[in-house]
Amino acid sequence: MTAGTYAPAPGAAPLPRMIAAQAAFETKMLLRNGEQLLLTVVIPTLLLVLFSAVDIVDTGSGKAVDFLAPGILALAVMSTAFTGQAIATGFERRYGVLKRLGASPLPRWALMTAKTLSVLVTEVLQVVLLTVIALALGWSPHGNPFAVLLLLVLGTAAFSGLGLLMAGTLKAEATLAAANLVFLLLLVGGGVIVPLDKFPGTVQSVLGLLPISALSDGLRDVLQHGAALPWGDLGILAVWAVVGLGAAGWFFRWE
Repeated sequence: MTAGTYAPAPGAAPLPRMIAAQAAFETKMLLRNGEQLLLTVVIPTLLLVLFSAVDIVDTGSGKAVDFLAPGILALAVMSTAFTGQAIATGFERRYGVLKRLGASPLPRWALMTAKTLSVLVTEVLQVVLLTVIALALGWSPHGNPFAVLLLLVLGTAAFSGLGLLMAGTLKAEATLAAANLVFLLLLVGGGVIVPLDKFPGTVQSVLGLLPISALSDGLRDVLQHGAALPWGDLGILAVWAVVGLGAAGWFFRWE
């Protein structure tokens, strides 16, 4: 018997493997968090079922679910990419988790990439679940799938940037309060459940520039009315994405 030859090679794992491992960890943490599941899955599902089954809000001609489903999809993106990510990242920053991860072999930009991948995985699960429920309620979507995908990606980028900006500049408690308040305000005034044309003209013009309004109206134009590419809504989301991600990268504090 001969002794084996060992050649230790200490060092960091390849960058793609580190990003994938961190993204998987972030996703597991998100799915195990009861509060996050309430925000990202339970609330959108209940709103879709309730307002589709009960005639509470005048959604115009046609089935209520045809109006509501695109708005609820937009709400799901906002709940994960903005509200959930802002709260989780804010408390990670408070407890020093981000500082420790920032000192690991995983680069800081790679950590943010992993967080973004985790958001995307969660959104895929949300979209599949909400689509199945909406179809069961009688939803009849149509339109360009590429336009839907582009709207969801730009919406995710916009809300992710704004969520990271909030988490990286405010205290954790302030982030918790502000993120939930923004979620409630945009739920009511972002065209998710209540059509924007129910608001006064001046208010309607301002609300139409919000990312949630652009995302919900864009998805509705495609999935309900069969529009090709809603360039106006895509442009609004692109501006918010650039501004949000740029500001988050510039102002984000790791401690």
